[in-house]
Parts: sequence; structure tokens; C-alpha cells
Amino acid sequence: MTDTTPSTPTEHLTHMPREEWTRRAQAHAQRVAPYTQPFLERRFRGETHPVEDFLFTYYTLSPGQFTRWHPGPGVILLDAPERAEWKFYRPATQAELAAAGAPAGADGVVVAARAFLAKRGTAVRFTRELLANTTANPATFDCFGLHEWAMAYRAEENGVRHESAGLRLGAQGTDEVVESHRIHCSHYDAFRFFQPQAVDRNQLRPTRETQRRMEQPGCLHATMDLYKWAYKLLPAVDSDLLADCFELAWDVRITDMEASPYDLADHGYEPVRIETPEGKAEYVRRQRGFAARAGELRPRLLAATDRLLKLGA
Repeated sequence: MTDTTPSTPTEHLTHMPREEWTRRAQAHAQRVAPYTQPFLERRFRGETHPVEDFLFTYYTLSPGQFTRWHPGPGVILLDAPERAEWKFYRPATQAELAAAGAPAGADGVVVAARAFLAKRGTAVRFTRELLANTTANPATFDCFGLHEWAMAYRAEENGVRHESAGLRLGAQGTDEVVESHRIHCSHYDAFRFFQPQAVDRNQLRPTRETQRRMEQPGCLHATMDLYKWAYKLLPAVDSDLLADCFELAWDVRITDMEASPYDLADHGYEPVRIETPEGKAEYVRRQRGFAARAGELRPRLLAATDRLLKLGA
């Protein structure tokens, strides 16, 4: 039967022998295991962790999906019949194999860029616009993580969000921090968790509709979300980039919670006391470091979306 699948532009193709791609797949699995295995073991025991579980519970990529390695579009994996039925993969055409310099008689699979774009094109274009706008916006470094405090505001009326961690300053002390600071959270997915009594204390009104215009590169949650935008484009984003985004999000999550109102000493975390000048300075120092790391990953994600749009055209 003739393969009528639209082919990838041949000038963008490379090939990877089985021994090479299986080695890379194993290396990726080993890289992510220190994060996935403790989570799976806790879940088996019915335990939770207030910091480390977040990247597997709030975000929707499962540990199994995270462990799967993908080369990204334009790379033909030779001798990979087990991947032929994976979502958004397809057999490479003979013309593609020849253009990629594969040995005569070889077969392989490649990410189906056009099928992916036909199905997920709106998401790809949204992601590209959001990342480009975030890059262009000026960074803000004086929010001091007060979004987490606004989520814990009026705990005596609303309850404590994290059952396994109490409030470091107590309910009254937490409220005093919120009430004595200027809050200007630009990230909708943080703002939407503010306690009702804290909503009007935010100087900004981010919405889902304004998200692509308002996000800025200093925001810890915008930085964590690089992981989300990467996995939402799988398998059209390579797993090295995905893991880089995850590891940055992991580090950001630690600071996000250390600067929060919660007492995490029993879990081995030292607080960043943002209610003090020294704590504010430490928060800004870390925030700038995360923004610098994100500034290296965001262009790579943008390039991935551009490559996908070109391959899928």
C-alpha cells in the first residue's frame, strides 16, 4: 500500500540509529527518576509532600509520560517499530529516509508534525504568542511572593490550604503581612487562588483573556509554567528541553514555598522571610537567578514552536 502521508520538508531531516536513540531514552529516564520515583512511592503509600508533589499534581503530565523520551520533530528514529503507534508519530517515507541519509533499506518513525499542527495548531500559536510577549515585557522583581500569602489570607475564616503545613506566623501574623504590603500579582493562575478577601488588595486584574499580554519574565509562576508549555507540545518538543524546564520549575517551586507563609521546617526547608528586609533581598536574588535561567529556556521553546510551524506548513 502506498504511503500517502504528507512528508516533512527534507532539508530539515536527520536520522538516529536505534542504539543511539535507545541510549538517549535510557539517559532521560535516569535523569528524571530522582523526581518521579519518590512521588510514585509516596502515592503508593498514600503520602503527600507539600512541595515536591506540585509538579505532578497541579501540572497534568504523568510521571510515565514524563519518563518517555522524544527527539522532537524532524528526527527519524531508525528501527523503532514499537513507536509506530505512539500518538503523533508515523512511519517515515522512503523519500524522507533517503533525504536524512539513512542506510539503504532502513525504516523508521518520525514525529507527525503536520498532523500535530492540524490538531494542536491553536495551542502552538497561543504558546508562541505568550512566550514572545513574556520575553518582550519588562521583568518585575518586587512582588516578594505575596501571591502565596494572599492564598492564605484570613485563614481563621477560610482554613489553611496545606493540611500538612501550618502557618509560620499564625493566622493573624499572616494577615498582617498581607495587609502591610502592596500586592501586584500579574499571573492569572496564581491570582485565581487568592482568598476572596484578598482579591481587591491586588493592584492588577489578570484574566485568562489577558494572560498572553500580562505575563512578565520575573514572575516565578510564569517561569514554572515553561514546563507546562513544553509538555503541552509533546512530542513536538524534545525531551532534553522538557527536562530542563522541569528542573527549573522544581527549583522555583522550592523557593515559592520557602517564601510562603507555611512552616516547612519538618520537611527540611528554611524560610525566606519576605516580611523582613533581608528576606526580601534574598527573594529578589533568587528571582533574578530564575529569570536568567528562564531567559535561556524561553528562546528554545520559541524556536521549537517556530520549527513546528515551519515543518507543519
